[in-house]
Amino acid sequence: MENKYLLILFYSAGGSVRNIAHAIADGAEQENLSVKIRTVPKVSSVAEQTEESIPKKDEIYCTKEDLINCSGLALGSPTRFGSMASPLKYFLDSTGDLWASNALEDIPGIAFTSTGSMHGGQEITQFNLLTYMLHHGMIILGTPYSIKELNKTKSGGSPYGPSHVESFNDSNNLTPDEYEIAKQTGSRIAKFINKLDAN
Repeated sequence: MENKYLLILFYSAGGSVRNIAHAIADGAEQENLSVKIRTVPKVSSVAEQTEESIPKKDEIYCTKEDLINCSGLALGSPTRFGSMASPLKYFLDSTGDLWASNALEDIPGIAFTSTGSMHGGQEITQFNLLTYMLHHGMIILGTPYSIKELNKTKSGGSPYGPSHVESFNDSNNLTPDEYEIAKQTGSRIAKFINKLDAN
């Protein structure tokens, strides 16, 4: 069996969600936990059009084996009217066999997202991502208020997980508070994974 690792699985259209994914990775790696960062291909409305099996740049595509063998899952998507983006949903909808075999049961998970505006649906999108994990029997970890930046953020971040609000700084770059919330949430799930592994 592979060494334990946190799988950070996301779809990012403009780069904001990718930036959160890497901030979560920073926190997990700080706790000496290996990380796999994975994405999913776009979904095309043209039936004849297909994506290359290996992306030309950035993160590689996730496989079911990545999911089955992970010790924890960080799941991220931009908001799409309060729901996850269709490329991520398309991939997750293919995991019914993992659900049927309880492959992800008792694995800890967190959710993250990015919105274009302050009330663009970040919390309901996170719930949408968390619902997927609950159906798989996963252990949900949020972002507690002991992370002091959660108490003072004027943009992204909620008890449901890290997030970014793009209109706050007109950029896909995370604010210092958003980065710390994501990094410390990554650190938190890594500590939890390490604690589980020690028992």
